[in-house]
Amino acid sequence: MKITDIQAIHLRIEDPNIGLFDGSYDDCVIRVETDEGLIGIGEVETLADAVQGIVYARPAHSKARGLRELLLGRDPSNPRELWDLMYESTCYVGRRGLMMHAIGGIDIALWDIAGQMQGRPIHELLGGAKRDRVEAYGTIYPMARTEDDVRRQVEDAMAKLRLRNIKFAADPWWMDDLEETARLLRAARTVLGKGGLIIDAGLSYQTAEEGLKLAPIFRDVGVLFLEAPLPLDDIAGHARMAAEAGLPLGVGDLGLTHVDEFVEAMDRGGAAICQPDITSVGGFTGILKISEAARKRGKRVITHGYKTNIEIAANLHFLANHCQAEMLEFSTSKSPLRWETTVEDILVDEDGMVAVPKTPGLGVRLSEDAIRRYRFDGSAAWRSAP
Repeated sequence: MKITDIQAIHLRIEDPNIGLFDGSYDDCVIRVETDEGLIGIGEVETLADAVQGIVYARPAHSKARGLRELLLGRDPSNPRELWDLMYESTCYVGRRGLMMHAIGGIDIALWDIAGQMQGRPIHELLGGAKRDRVEAYGTIYPMARTEDDVRRQVEDAMAKLRLRNIKFAADPWWMDDLEETARLLRAARTVLGKGGLIIDAGLSYQTAEEGLKLAPIFRDVGVLFLEAPLPLDDIAGHARMAAEAGLPLGVGDLGLTHVDEFVEAMDRGGAAICQPDITSVGGFTGILKISEAARKRGKRVITHGYKTNIEIAANLHFLANHCQAEMLEFSTSKSPLRWETTVEDILVDEDGMVAVPKTPGLGVRLSEDAIRRYRFDGSAAWRSAP
């Protein structure tokens, strides 16, 4: 079997919500085709135009190559081998950031093909499932400004999506009136009961001194962990918060792309939880490196995921095989891309759990209707591949 084409497809919804911190309104879907008719899919949480440039680029020299021309004609059956090839053949361009994003989207698609070739779901290729269902949590953003409205937000997520665990994404206004913020979070807790409550700081404060002001409130309402507490470059600030906040810190979903960056966050920044986005860290091959580094340090891995069912499926396969049970981020975005990009639906069961796909590969397929409806061709430079 040979790779015959790689496509980086830009999908976009022109909606006022595209200005929110929600990557579900703009997506880069990867499609890898083969001469025997198997098609693998992935996606990337990043700038679609940039990934298209990396995929379709013509080679500058042996260490600065476009990923499409590099992989055409190659056997897709060994994703790890092709990951190493992509990594080595792009070192002049960079081994962080956008290059890892592009490699990640393709890697997911290659694992999808490998699973289909063997007639096995990806979690079996990773070593086998340790669990066939994963507990879910969903994000509420933005948080309402009254206690009654916050209670309704949580009730709605629990009733309509069957979620039992909730994450609130913070806003800068949380710092304006700490008593108000405490009342709102306590209102959420009354509805959640024993369910998990997570806070995503989302860079709503810039220094450890600011963030620590909210820590007593988070402890009071029983927050499980604090995500994205500070700008990622502030390693010293992370270390201070880890020492003083009294809460586990989760880092990585807002920009870390390489295992060595997560190692620094754990070893120097005191991170208790790695939160890689599988589409941004080199796909399955990349996230397995992060998982192993975390395991050796006794740290946890809770995946980030706020795109479509493609990423949710990928995260389910990883979490099914992961060394310990962790929660799945189940995106609650209202974007049509979130719900329509794949033929298959992935839903939360009545008990708040999500079933791991059991069909070969990822277990989800691209909706050609969604591709036709939402394909964005605004970047004329990438309309024709070499």
